[in-house]
Amino acid sequence: MTASGPTLSDRQRLNWLRLIRTDNVGPATFRDLINRFGSAETAIEALPELASSGGAGRMLRVPSLADVEREAAAAAAFGARFVAIGEPDYPPMLRRMDVPPPIVALKGSPAVFRLPTIAIVGARNASVAGIRFARMLASEFGAEGYAVVSGLARGIDAAAHSGSLDTGTIAVLAGGLDKPYPPENLGLCTQIASRGALISEMPFGWEPRARDFPRRNRLVAGLGLGLLVIEAANRSGSLISARLANEMGRVVFAVPGSPLDPRSAGANALIKDGATLVTEARDVLDVLAPISGIATPPALPLEETPDFGATPPPEESDRGRVLEALGPVPTHVDEIIRHTDLHPAQVFMILLELDLAGRLERHAGGTVSLLVLDA
Repeated sequence: MTASGPTLSDRQRLNWLRLIRTDNVGPATFRDLINRFGSAETAIEALPELASSGGAGRMLRVPSLADVEREAAAAAAFGARFVAIGEPDYPPMLRRMDVPPPIVALKGSPAVFRLPTIAIVGARNASVAGIRFARMLASEFGAEGYAVVSGLARGIDAAAHSGSLDTGTIAVLAGGLDKPYPPENLGLCTQIASRGALISEMPFGWEPRARDFPRRNRLVAGLGLGLLVIEAANRSGSLISARLANEMGRVVFAVPGSPLDPRSAGANALIKDGATLVTEARDVLDVLAPISGIATPPALPLEETPDFGATPPPEESDRGRVLEALGPVPTHVDEIIRHTDLHPAQVFMILLELDLAGRLERHAGGTVSLLVLDA
């Protein structure tokens, strides 16, 4: 059963897909474009001029309507659908992220996203004891009414999913929903789709690359009220997930392990840094109980044109002031506004132009830095 509320029209949904699949348009840029132009269709029309004003050396690749129609048809044939951030079936926990993905592909039951959630991550080459403990904890969390979120990787992820199949589990994919990874978890992926839910922000047909897994980790972290790490080496993807969860204000938990086992070095370090130590399910449940019923903030209206008043568009001298204020060190946008003494709308427009031109990098906490283009 799906929730009730406003939904995008077919035309709007296709234009949202066109915009988010455009070169240099990530979730933050998509949000700024919608806020500035009021609709994806209008924003797409403005892209060439914006990118040119930002100093782009080539034309942006914007998918055609036929391109996204084929992707939508592939999703439908797979039994999946695209859900936008303002729609009722959009996962509530994702709306609490700093910059949520504007549209995601879902397969399975949207009801599982309305359960309180716990993310579990850990080593792919996990020990037998670690796998058994992950499966046991996931089962106990499910018995208490929580859905379990993980990334479908081998090891701890697979154990967390299998332990919560009967109570609700969510798998976040690094590639398209039709390209699960690793191949040995294809059967598990099929079970999750029929009994829980699959989610991805990547296009259908997209084979996951190494650079796509941190994006997946971000969604895993964002979907959970808390994130539990079981067996993670130093410099592992699980520690990236833990860092992202901490930046989002999620609670980070870790299971301690032997100092002699390098698979536990990362989890032990998290505990030293303040993560909640976990030896049983109750250690997690007691911490999350007070926040598991927290209200979800309302979603932004779909395609509603904001009032930008009579703010004039930026001039070349304004662009020069913003470029002068930027550098390789991440700087908060508020500081750039104060330093340049420009109207916030003008600064945001200039940053948007630079972003579309591939000259801006966005960081956690609303900070940005300038990328130096190769000559």
